[in-house]
Amino acid sequence: MGNFTKWLGAGLGFTLGGPIGAAIGFAVGSFVDGFTEEDLTKEQQEYQRKFQGNRDENGNLNTQSGDFEMSLLVLASIVIKSDGKVDQRELDYVRAQFVGMYGKERANSAFKLFNAIIKKEISSRQVCIQIREHMPHASRLQLLHFLFGIAKADESVVEAEVEDIRKIAGYLYVNQKDFDSIKAMFYDASDTAYKILEIEKIASDIEVKRGYRKMVKKYHPDKLQGLGEEHLKGANEKFQSIQAAYEKIKTERGL
Repeated sequence: MGNFTKWLGAGLGFTLGGPIGAAIGFAVGSFVDGFTEEDLTKEQQEYQRKFQGNRDENGNLNTQSGDFEMSLLVLASIVIKSDGKVDQRELDYVRAQFVGMYGKERANSAFKLFNAIIKKEISSRQVCIQIREHMPHASRLQLLHFLFGIAKADESVVEAEVEDIRKIAGYLYVNQKDFDSIKAMFYDASDTAYKILEIEKIASDIEVKRGYRKMVKKYHPDKLQGLGEEHLKGANEKFQSIQAAYEKIKTERGL
């Protein structure tokens, strides 16, 4: 248990408590004999002791790389179950993403948790309230990007999956335009490029350029630097989608 709980407590802050912490405790307790909620509480107290000065202007513990990781695991477990079944392709997608971000050893530990968390009924609303109270907007947008990737992994996106992600977006205080923009990065349509830039097809050339500059600022990978290098891949994918959308519109208009 020592090595696992050491990994667990090393990069976690706010997710050691609340509904996410409860899900983590349930998961660890399901495969680590003798693990109790008291053990998790001790990890939380140790983290707060070590990083008590690492707080934002509201007095909350700042988001750590591990907090983003645990938030992904819990929300991914909700989306994967949206269509009433657990598809192996979606599980493979989650594992591949985690290996790519964290390396095989850390990903194996995370996926061990995930396989237990997915068996537990979790309130997406309560989890999202906890996340939005501690996680900046750019990081919440990155969570949505990952969730849409999961939904598309089995090549058959059902409305239940989209609706669950829409609910999660609402709970995370992500507005409809941001939701539509990220969704458009995964689904082709005649107005996809415009949706990605959060503008209408009738927008003027000046409005297109203005929309592009706004999205570049919103989705610039530098906004996720605080979460560590491992999370910049997804940020770069979003950024590339913005670039591609702009280039497509410029080509269509002969700009």
